Amino acid sequence: MIEDTMTLLSLLGRIMRYFLLRPETLFLMCISLALWSYFFHTDEVKTIVKSSRDAVKMVKGKVAEMMQNERFGGLDILDAEFSKTWELKDSNVAVYSIQGRRDHMEDRFEVLADVVNKSHPSIFGVFDGHGGEAAADFAKAHLLEALRQKLQAYERDKERDRDKEKDEKRERSGPSYASILEQQILNLDREMLEKLSATYNEAGTTCLVALLSDKELIVANVGDSRGVLCDKNGNAIPLSHDHKPYQLKERKRIKKAGGFISFNGSWRVQGILAMSRSLGDYPLKNLNVVVPDPDIMSFDLDKLQPEFMILASDGLWDTFSNEEAVRFIRDRLDEPHFGAKSIVLQSFYRGCPDNITVMVVKFKGKFPVK
Repeated sequence: MIEDTMTLLSLLGRIMRYFLLRPETLFLMCISLALWSYFFHTDEVKTIVKSSRDAVKMVKGKVAEMMQNERFGGLDILDAEFSKTWELKDSNVAVYSIQGRRDHMEDRFEVLADVVNKSHPSIFGVFDGHGGEAAADFAKAHLLEALRQKLQAYERDKERDRDKEKDEKRERSGPSYASILEQQILNLDREMLEKLSATYNEAGTTCLVALLSDKELIVANVGDSRGVLCDKNGNAIPLSHDHKPYQLKERKRIKKAGGFISFNGSWRVQGILAMSRSLGDYPLKNLNVVVPDPDIMSFDLDKLQPEFMILASDGLWDTFSNEEAVRFIRDRLDEPHFGAKSIVLQSFYRGCPDNITVMVVKFKGKFPVK
């Protein structure tokens, strides 16, 4: 009798394990409990279910609203919520600049074109500030205008020398333009340090400036804003190289000056600055671990026959490579901002945490930009 009872219990146990532990059985049990709770149990359960249903409806409504805007994939809704959005549209140049996810807008840009005397080069600048807006503001307000005055004075002197049939070597504008550009950037840094250090303002900025004349493009860079050009074949040609602390040349210079670099999410000079060259940043300049020296590159426009160039703050380059940015803009040159607005919003959509400024300059037509 006892053995029969044990056999029966063992059989029942095996049957229960077989049916109750099957996934479909457990799923049906959970559904049954949920339905029972909803119809027969507490009001609190009903409230939770109703709130969840309302939340789903709200999300569906927001998605539907965004899907209605097909042109930018719904991103214009986000665009309207940016604290600071700056833009510029002209016949050959367009800029789009957003504050994005940062608490403050520290990007600046400037465009100067001489429409009276087109023999003077057009000047384009992008400045990505850090530690406050003061340094980028100072660069925007002073650099390009001072540079234009120096270039115009140089042109007048060159014309006078031509009339007097002086040294033909001075006819070559490239080296002279480049030396003027370099000197003006260094002068600006000295003026900026004098002004900002007087008020203990530690702000700094990158500096990316392009001079565009009939046959030549000259680009100066300090920091990690970046320029890239699309040539006649659609290739991405770097116009600048980032100044980063981990680069061998920069690391050696910093070490020689008695400084150090450390990693805290990114490599930083003295554990502070994520670039090795900048304008401003007077405490690091006093230690000589950060320098304002620009790299300057010249490009023959007749040889490259470029379609456009991109000048942008590092916010863009956090989410786009040079090649990808060129492809993206090339497909959108017929848009009102020549693709600048689209690529900025796409960079934001990809999660860029920084301010984002993109300038696109088209090379089709006469130079300089009108």
